[in-house]
Amino acid sequence: MCGLAGIVFTEDTPNIWTMLDKLSHRGPQGASINQSGAAIFGVQRLAIRGLQDGTQPFLDAETGVMAICNGEIDNHIRLRNQLAQQGRIVKQETDVAVLPDLYLTYGAAFVAHLEGAFAIAVWDPRHQTLILARDRAGERPLFYHIAHGIVRFATEIAALVTDLNQLSIDSPAITQYLQYGYFTAPSSPFTEIKKVAPGEIITITPHAIENKRYWHWSIEESPKHKTTPAAFDPIFRNAVRKQSQIDVDFGIFLSGGLDSALIAATLRSLYPDKKIVSYTLRFLETSYDEGDEAEQVAHLLQLDNQVVYVTPEVFITELPQLIRLVGEPLADPAWIPTVLLARRAAEDVRLVFSGEGGDELFGGYPTYLGAQLAKRYQRLPRIVRNAFKTVIHALPQSDAKIPLSFLMQRFVEGDHLTPYARHLLWNANIPPALLERLGITGTTIDSTLHAQHTHTQARLLDHLQRYDFEHSLAEGLLTKADRGGMSAALEIRCPFLDLAVMEFAAQLPARDRVRGFTTKVFLKHYAAR
Repeated sequence: MCGLAGIVFTEDTPNIWTMLDKLSHRGPQGASINQSGAAIFGVQRLAIRGLQDGTQPFLDAETGVMAICNGEIDNHIRLRNQLAQQGRIVKQETDVAVLPDLYLTYGAAFVAHLEGAFAIAVWDPRHQTLILARDRAGERPLFYHIAHGIVRFATEIAALVTDLNQLSIDSPAITQYLQYGYFTAPSSPFTEIKKVAPGEIITITPHAIENKRYWHWSIEESPKHKTTPAAFDPIFRNAVRKQSQIDVDFGIFLSGGLDSALIAATLRSLYPDKKIVSYTLRFLETSYDEGDEAEQVAHLLQLDNQVVYVTPEVFITELPQLIRLVGEPLADPAWIPTVLLARRAAEDVRLVFSGEGGDELFGGYPTYLGAQLAKRYQRLPRIVRNAFKTVIHALPQSDAKIPLSFLMQRFVEGDHLTPYARHLLWNANIPPALLERLGITGTTIDSTLHAQHTHTQARLLDHLQRYDFEHSLAEGLLTKADRGGMSAALEIRCPFLDLAVMEFAAQLPARDRVRGFTTKVFLKHYAAR
């Protein structure tokens, strides 16, 4: 993982160094820049693959095509072999070195050939074209700004702000942030700064800009068929294997949940004799704490489990520093514990594995159960539902992580809504009623109140999972993982977001994801095999 910065259609070397300085926490191995015609690219590097010959930017001497990448290209060996068959020999062993030749072979379509976690910039001086692209799930960020014919881009907003004189607050984006706790692409806190979306490629020339989605998770379109844990096992093992074939030591964030336990078990199976360090958070509030379960998994798999204790006081000291560091807010309180855990892990390793994506792909959230219950609840007479609502709102509040009273109150508040609007309400950071008290109206939930969705229960589950994959995962959880890890120069990889795993999950029948009161049906069967 690295920090990227670039300025195109002007020669402004001093500012590129200023931008890179704001990204120094992401790349302790140092900064480097290169120039090709009217483009200057710079990188703050955290070396994971190709420790000796991986210095970016990479430049094709004959054409001037220049490329930089933040992240990992997991299928680089296969791509290298394909290029060799076409007469293009990539001399450097590092994964990112394949990018210039891959672009020269396939043009802008090169990005569809990549697998991994990446944010990429490619400059082609022959056609005065800049290409920006992000990986399919959105594991790696990329922001850009266009004004007066000059394009600037960077991994984090803080690096762009250093090179811009005036910025204006994007009020609709702030409203969205207050509602959900994150900014969805292309929005950012500033009107002038845009975010490249997951699975998007942007082509910029002096005269035009083209935005195109090269991939989306096709759970709604994919044909469904029954499958077995035995069929999934080589797919998941290969995902973990590819991401662990690196040149530095790795560990794992072990939460006590199913997803991280599966990754840990697969790592132990692949590397039976290797010392593997796991890192676990412990909380004084028992509803947050999964430390006992994590300790059991670590003992069973013979992991060296390191524990980080989280207290309320650390939030006060850490939050201002983190906001200054990355240049944007993120309303996920787990951001700070992630930073603390990353800081501890960075003392031992440069990369850790984490379980992000398992819930969205395999149907793990309680809101999916709520969607099934809501259809039956709405059949009750209104007088019964109103009486039930009165009782629910009289329940005492709690400081627990997700108290039952909170879940039930959110449930009854959405009893009159369509399934989609109800799901948005349940996931809202601040519900519409409270936003209205703040003088904020016209939220995303409001705009869906009268929408008519006639999903079957199975199709509804597809729809809700895709929404969570493209929104709360991509814009919330993965933002937290990226910024949290890189605050300590630690790369976080998510095997569940491997392309083959995502495509496998999209084909699972609804009954193999949520059945009755059970979530993650298939994944639990896989774990129990």
